[in-house]
Amino acid sequence: MRGLTGPAALLLSALCVGCVSSGDSFRVASSDTSSISLDPSATVFTTRNLVKGRTTSFGTERARRPVVAQIQYKSPYDGGSFSLASVGLGDWSMKSITVLPNGLSWARDGGRRNVLIYVHGFNQNFETTALDAARLSDGIKFRGDTILFSWPSKAGLLDYIYDRESAMWSRDAFESMLDELISHPAVGNIHIVAHSMGTTLSVESLRQLYTRRGEQGTRKIGAVVLASPDIDMDVFASSVTRLGNLRDKITVVMATNDRALGILQRLGGGVTRVGSAEKPQLEAMGLRVIDASQFGSGGVNHDLFLSNAQVRRLVRNAIDEQNAPAGEPANVVMSTQ
Repeated sequence: MRGLTGPAALLLSALCVGCVSSGDSFRVASSDTSSISLDPSATVFTTRNLVKGRTTSFGTERARRPVVAQIQYKSPYDGGSFSLASVGLGDWSMKSITVLPNGLSWARDGGRRNVLIYVHGFNQNFETTALDAARLSDGIKFRGDTILFSWPSKAGLLDYIYDRESAMWSRDAFESMLDELISHPAVGNIHIVAHSMGTTLSVESLRQLYTRRGEQGTRKIGAVVLASPDIDMDVFASSVTRLGNLRDKITVVMATNDRALGILQRLGGGVTRVGSAEKPQLEAMGLRVIDASQFGSGGVNHDLFLSNAQVRRLVRNAIDEQNAPAGEPANVVMSTQ
């Protein structure tokens, strides 16, 4: 097996960390229990700058190179049947962030693990993206490893252009991460849930990946859920035609009453944003569509994939449909050396 180096190798090393319990045995859960609720951790692959202080975090600037880290969460389920989550009042919080050092190696026996990658949108600081990744994974009861891909957002309403350019600047790093995940035998299906501006980053990275690898080389890509896509409809239509069979794996979560995208449409010369397009218009492109319009009422309706239980259930269904068996068990020994 070829050796892997750099941030992508560290990412793969980190995936094992969240797979085992304190007794070094794989946890077993019912189909309605998320993996992250049993082992409250996630892996971070980020192009944000590292901020060191009393605690480690990531900022709003562009890093010289991607960084891989491990997040440990405080779960809302702490306390078991007496937890706040049991009465609907609990929420996730971060306990610690650990940057993974060079030279970290691991060995793993067992079957392949499916992966959920969350890519956030515009106007998000790192802490918010980290908590949303946990909420998403738990909310859709995902069984497997959770990865947050966090790109440099200024987290300001007036910094839209900086955010857009930072997202596009992060394409190669995202593609490199996907490349290594696809190549590794311990990784099963790779599911992507991207939100708002993060959908542009995801679509363009997948387009680059498919151009290089083709259909056979991207077969591990599972569901690609584009939630409230902040993409120009004409640009999107052009990109979709270059995605080959990956187009069949795309599910768009749209809402015609998405007020955030309505504003961006006016700023974008009146061209429809994909996330607020009419459902038949998207279905005509051969895409699966979740129309969330009925689930949004008085709010902005831009994050229904996170805030609405019915929409989360539909996102889970889209992922489950792509969860074909990933192959035989794999024995893995990895080193970053």
